[in-house]
Amino acid sequence: MPALAPNAERMPRSGIREVMDLAWSLPGPVIGLHVGEPSFPTPQHVRDAAVAALERGETRYAPNAGLPALRAAIAEKVGARNGLRAAPEQVVVSAGGMEALYVALSATIEAGDEVLVPDPGWPNFAMATQLLQAAPVPYPLQPEDGFLPDVARLDALVTGRTKAIVVNSPSNPLGSVLDERLAEALCRFADRHDLWLISDECYDAITFEREHFSPGAWDEQDRVLSCFSFSKTYAMTGLRVGYLVAPPPIAATAAKLQEALIACVNVPAQYAALAALEGPQDVVEEMRRTYMERRDAATALLDSRGTGYLRPQGAFYLWIDVRGRSGGDVNAWALDVLRRRGVAVAPGTTFGPTGEGWVRASLATATDELLEGLGRLVDA
Repeated sequence: MPALAPNAERMPRSGIREVMDLAWSLPGPVIGLHVGEPSFPTPQHVRDAAVAALERGETRYAPNAGLPALRAAIAEKVGARNGLRAAPEQVVVSAGGMEALYVALSATIEAGDEVLVPDPGWPNFAMATQLLQAAPVPYPLQPEDGFLPDVARLDALVTGRTKAIVVNSPSNPLGSVLDERLAEALCRFADRHDLWLISDECYDAITFEREHFSPGAWDEQDRVLSCFSFSKTYAMTGLRVGYLVAPPPIAATAAKLQEALIACVNVPAQYAALAALEGPQDVVEEMRRTYMERRDAATALLDSRGTGYLRPQGAFYLWIDVRGRSGGDVNAWALDVLRRRGVAVAPGTTFGPTGEGWVRASLATATDELLEGLGRLVDA
């Protein structure tokens, strides 16, 4: 049998999946706080649009970059809400936010390059980089900095092989949000070092007491690639629709790459995404407000038990400090809590070495289960 590709074998499996596998194997019920899956149903008008597309027979190929009407609606959305001046030709509809990130990386890096990735950060950033035979280089996000990038520390990590930096705001797993000053500073950092800036903005519609700022609004040299998703904003995780907004030459290359990856996104799902953008937006605000209420209830519980945490300003996760309990191996501790207490959280080291001693809990879980699960966690 021929050998498997070394880069595929080296790519680590997500630690979240290890927690999921154990949770599924246990005989008793488990409170799942480990997965970012909205507890809300997909809005009715979005589902209706997908069904109507099927009934019209919209089941054939679409352009690689997506339906023209959807690309135009996305361009209008990012102009109005994200400050991105983009024509429809700069939009590439993708199979979820992850595929947008993968296409962005595929278009900009090659074997042997280095990519700066956040630590703690979503593990798929490093996974995708490794699949492309490049090297992820973690940049630590420290508690004393509010778990936000420190540009001076970033400067010290750049080498002759550094090709790109991945930025994530609002952050998964941290809930931290870039302010206007830092979003612009990261663009100027990329300018100084001639880097691509790949911006993951999956949770751009979910912020609390803070405004979301897209780094691409300060892009002066056509080096920012912005990745978005319908999954979290509209509770459409299983429909798998995201999008990339990029400078014209990059968008054209990304659309070409999609032929070799997916050809095109599921057409009825694209019509569902169009309905999501063009239909009523009150459901988005309802979900955002509910996540904020859950955050406040969850942090009040943790305060009452003397447990530390980072107060999230966006996304729907709570980054909880268990350094005094986990004994230096938070992964083993989280798995033990799952077995003994029936509550699943994501160990911080899933998101990078700097996550040791922390766990991520999802605020997307129904409120009663969230509070019950956190109570079991802090009593473990």
